[in-house]
Amino acid sequence: MFIQTESTPNPATMKFLPGRAVLKEGAADFPTAEAAQRSPLAARLFAIDGVAGVMLGSDFVTVTKAGGDWSALKPQVLGAIMEHFTKGLEVLDTQEGGAGLAESYDPKDEEIVVQIKELLETRVRPAVARDGGDIVFRGFEGSSGTVFLNMRGSCAGCPSSTATLKNGIENMLRHYIPEVNAVEAVSA
Repeated sequence: MFIQTESTPNPATMKFLPGRAVLKEGAADFPTAEAAQRSPLAARLFAIDGVAGVMLGSDFVTVTKAGGDWSALKPQVLGAIMEHFTKGLEVLDTQEGGAGLAESYDPKDEEIVVQIKELLETRVRPAVARDGGDIVFRGFEGSSGTVFLNMRGSCAGCPSSTATLKNGIENMLRHYIPEVNAVEAVSA
């Protein structure tokens, strides 16, 4: 098994490409070891000293380090991912219900929210996934026109995430949806 690696815009995060499907759909973000208990792969990665975050995507694993240099951590992460897949182990616990985080918006704004989600799904998420991240809709406040998004994987804590959020995503949403005035990042 050959696993490729890619740097991301976030220097604390690296993208690992195992050359096979990781998740069938969506993404799963594990910002702590406690959150990773529903994923045998993420739990295995958190057992490595220096791993501070794990995100699983369709065909990649993004790992965020707590500090130090990638030269010591990268071989351990590669070994853990390789061993996990060669043993044919599950990536997510299928017994565990994957309840998503609640979204917040007024039902009268449903039509606007559908448009926002469509743009995020077709234009934003594929682009940030290439950098080992994910962006998830969390809410819309119609009175102020503010969209709330949760940045995950390499996007969380990335030095360029604010610019991406404001200059890229906000401008695009405002262009296509006049009711949108601002975009704000929120934690999970």
